[in-house]
Amino acid sequence: MLKDKQINYIELPASDLYAIKTFYGTVFGWTFKDFGEEYAAFNDGTMYGGFYHADLKSSSQEGAALVVLYAEQLEDMLEQVQTHGGTIVKEIFSFPGGRRFHFADPCGNELAIWSEK
Repeated sequence: MLKDKQINYIELPASDLYAIKTFYGTVFGWTFKDFGEEYAAFNDGTMYGGFYHADLKSSSQEGAALVVLYAEQLEDMLEQVQTHGGTIVKEIFSFPGGRRFHFADPCGNELAIWSEK
């Protein structure tokens, strides 16, 4: 159901759509629907978004918004990210309310994962 005045969709670049779908499908269980060879929509179980083919990347160091995911088992997610081709950008650190780490996906997009524990 669409909700007024809430984030509805998010898009990120991907230089390799196959690699990005494999990574997010394996690590996070996201599902995908292809729209031609240049675009893949995703569903994370709650939110929809998409990856568009481009030789760009999203990085908070370059001023991009930071997408932050939640995980109950932070260390397990860090291991999964690394095992499946992600690169740790910032190791686990504490902040008011929890802990998190930042990673770059196989196409170089920076995201973060946080946990209350």
